[in-house]
Amino acid sequence: MMHSVENRFIAIVCGAVLVFVAPLIVLFLTLSSERVARERLTNTQVLMKTGAEALGKPLWDFDTDGVKQIARALIAGENVLAVHVRDSSGTISVRIPDGPLNVSETDYTVLSSDIQYSSQDGERRVGSVEIWVEEPGLISRFSRDEISVFLILVVAVTIVFAAAIFSNRITVIKPLMRLTAAIEATRRLGSRHQVDWNSDDEMGTLAQNFNEMQTRLEQEQSELKLAHGRASNIYNKTPAMLFSLDTANDITAVSDYWLVATGYRREEVIGRAFTDFVDEHWHETYKARRVSPGNSGICEVTVPFRKSNGEMMIVLILEMRNFVSDDVGGVSLSVMTDVTALKQAESRNHAQAITDHLTGLLNRQGFEAALDEGIKDVDAKAMQLACIFIDLDRFKWINDNFGHAAGDEVLRQVVARIKTTLRPGDAMARLGGDEFAILVSAESVSDLASEIGERICDCLNEQIIVEGADLSVTASIGIALYPDHAANAADLLLKSDMAMYTRKRDGKNGMLVFDNSMLDTARERHEIEQYIEAGLKEDWFEAYLQPIVSLGDGRIAGFEALMRLNHPEKGILAPGKIIGIAEETGTIGRIGDRVLEKAISHLARISKLEGTEATYLAVNFSPLQFELTLPHKLAALLLKHHIAPSRIVVEITEAVLMLDNPDVHAVLKQLSEFGCRIALDDFGTGYSSLSYLNRFPVNIVKVDQSFTRSLSTGTNDVRRKSRMLIKGIRTISHQMGCSVVAEGIETTEQWEFLRKLGVDYGQGFLFSKPMPIDNMLTMLEMNSEAKSNTIA
Repeated sequence: MMHSVENRFIAIVCGAVLVFVAPLIVLFLTLSSERVARERLTNTQVLMKTGAEALGKPLWDFDTDGVKQIARALIAGENVLAVHVRDSSGTISVRIPDGPLNVSETDYTVLSSDIQYSSQDGERRVGSVEIWVEEPGLISRFSRDEISVFLILVVAVTIVFAAAIFSNRITVIKPLMRLTAAIEATRRLGSRHQVDWNSDDEMGTLAQNFNEMQTRLEQEQSELKLAHGRASNIYNKTPAMLFSLDTANDITAVSDYWLVATGYRREEVIGRAFTDFVDEHWHETYKARRVSPGNSGICEVTVPFRKSNGEMMIVLILEMRNFVSDDVGGVSLSVMTDVTALKQAESRNHAQAITDHLTGLLNRQGFEAALDEGIKDVDAKAMQLACIFIDLDRFKWINDNFGHAAGDEVLRQVVARIKTTLRPGDAMARLGGDEFAILVSAESVSDLASEIGERICDCLNEQIIVEGADLSVTASIGIALYPDHAANAADLLLKSDMAMYTRKRDGKNGMLVFDNSMLDTARERHEIEQYIEAGLKEDWFEAYLQPIVSLGDGRIAGFEALMRLNHPEKGILAPGKIIGIAEETGTIGRIGDRVLEKAISHLARISKLEGTEATYLAVNFSPLQFELTLPHKLAALLLKHHIAPSRIVVEITEAVLMLDNPDVHAVLKQLSEFGCRIALDDFGTGYSSLSYLNRFPVNIVKVDQSFTRSLSTGTNDVRRKSRMLIKGIRTISHQMGCSVVAEGIETTEQWEFLRKLGVDYGQGFLFSKPMPIDNMLTMLEMNSEAKSNTIA
C-alpha cells in the first residue's frame, strides 16, 4: 500500500522529470534533428553541384545516355525523391523516375542548379538540374546509433527514478511507518512506545529524539500523576471550604472540608449552579461579582449560604477566575470562609462606631449617615427635612466648676428632657461636647421644627439637679430646612450650625431659623479671618496711639495703644470685629504680640521728644493673652527699647477677672511686682464688682464712655444719675488708691463736668483721635505746649 509521504515523493520526482528532464530531452531531440536535417541537405546540395558539373559536357554533346547515367547517380543520394535534367534548348529532358511524382503525403524541398559548360567561347549555360529532396521526420532524421544512445539515456533516467523511490522507501518511509506505529500505539494504549530504528542520518536523529521525548514525557506523566494525586489530597484535606466553578457558575469540584462544613454529599452538589445554595435575594449580588482592582485577578463577594440543614451562614468567597484554562473558558478556584461571627461582630462594632456611649444617641458619624438616608427618603416621598442644631449655654462653666462627672450627668438629663419633645421617628444625635442635632421630616416641616425648638427651650427652663446643686442650662438652637435652605446633607448641617451660632451671638437661650443674611455674615467673617492671616503675614497690623490727658491742666500723661488693621485696598478695618473673631480663632495672641512690640517701639520714639520722658503707654490685653510667658515677653521688649516698666499700663476688662483663673492671678501679680501698673477698663459696665479693686492689684480705673456721653445727652435725670455714678466711682477709686480715667470725651462741656467731679484723666476725640505714630509725632512737635500746658 502506497503511503501519502511516498506518493508525494513520487509526485515530486515525476513532476521534476516532467518539468526539468522532459523539456531538456525534447530540446535535445529538436536541436539534434535540425542538425541532422541541415547536414543531409548540405550533402544533397554538394551532390547536386557535383552532378551539375558532370552534366555540362553530356548536355553540350547532346549525350542523352550520359545524362541519364549521371541522373541515376544523383537519385541514389539519401532522401532524393526525383531528378529532372533538361538542356537549355529543350531538346533533352531526363526525369527519374519516369512519370508524375507522387509526393502529396511527403514533405519535400526542391533544389535546382544551372548547368555550365566551359567552351572555347567561355562559360555557357547549357541546361538545369532539379532535385526533389524529402524532409525526414523527427525520429527518422536520426541514425540507428543515435537512437540507441537516446534509448540508453531513457533507461538510465528510469533506473535513477526507481532507485530514488526504493531508497526513499528504505531510508524515509520505513522509519516514518515505525514512528507512526509508535505514536498510534501510544495514543491507543496510553503507554509511551519507542521507535526501533538506528541510523546515522536525519531519520536516525529523529527516531532518537522521539525516543528521548517519549522517555521524558513518561517521566513527566509519572510526575504529573504524582502531583495530581498530591493536589487532590491537598484540595480535599485542606481545612478550608474549596470549590471550583465552570464558566456557567456550575460546581465542578468541592473539597472534603467543604462537604463537612456544609453538610452536603458530593453527588448532591456537583453539576448544580452555585446560586442554588445562595439566598435568593443575593443572587444578583453574587452574579455581579467583579475582580477587585490591584488584587491579582481575585474577585471577592460576601453572601448568605444555605447549609444542608437549612441554616444560613454568611460566607466570604474569594475566587480566582480561569485558574485552570480549557477549551470552554476555564475553571475557577474559590475558597469559602464562614464569616458569620465576624459579620455579627462588625454589626456590633458599627453600632458602637455610630453611637455616643454617654447618651446612647447617634454620634456625628451616625448622624451624617442618617442625614444622607433622610434626604433620600424625603426626596422619594416629596417631603421636607429639618435639621435642628442645639448647643448648650454655660455648659463649659458647669464642667469647669462642678467637674466632668457632673457635666456628663447634665448631658444625660438634657437628652432625656429633649427626647420627650420628639416624635418616635425623629433622629437625635450628639455631635460632640454639648452639641446635638435632630432630624425631623414632614410634608411642611417648618412649623413642626419651630414648635419642637420651642418645646426644647421650654423643657430646659426648669433647673437640673446634679449632686444636690441646682444648675441652670439653656440652649441656643438653629434650624435649617431641606430643600428650602440647602441642597445636600453637608450644606443642611452647616446652615443649621450657622443659625445656631447666630442665635448664640444674639443672646443665647432661644431658637433661630436660618436666613440667607447669615451667609453674608459668614462670608464677612471668613473675609476677616483671611485679612487677619494676611495681616500677620504681610505686617498690616499697626499700633495707633490716642493721648490720655490730665483733666486738671491739659497735659498729656500717656497714650493708649489701639490695634488697627490697615488693609492695602480697604483701608482701616473695624477693630471690634477683628478682635472678636481673632479671640474665637485663637489668633489674638499673635496679633497682641505684634501690636505690643510696635506700641513699645512707638513709645521709645515719642520719648525722644522733650517733655515726654514720663508719659506712659496703656496697652489692652485680651483674656486669651494672659499666659505665664507674658511677663517675660514684656520684660524683653522693654529692655530692648530701654523703657522703664513703670511707664507701662496693662489694661484688662472684667472678663479677665471673671475667669478666676489662678494663672491669670499669677500673671497679674508678676506684672505688678515687675513695676507695671494695672488698669481696669470699661468700669461701670458688666458686673462692676468692687471686690475686684480689693482682690487684684488695680492702679487705674477707667470709666466707660457710656457714662461720659450721658453727662451731656439725655434727660436731666439721666445726667444727674450719671454724675452721681461717676462721682461714686471716683470716690471709691481714690479711697482704694486708684486714679480715674474717663473715656469718650468729645465736648468741652463733658471735660468741664468731669474735671469738677474730680476725675484725674481723660481721653477722647476732643483731645485727639487715635492716629499712627508718624502723625502723632508731627502733632506733638507742632503743639509742643501740649506737653506742658493744655491741648485745647
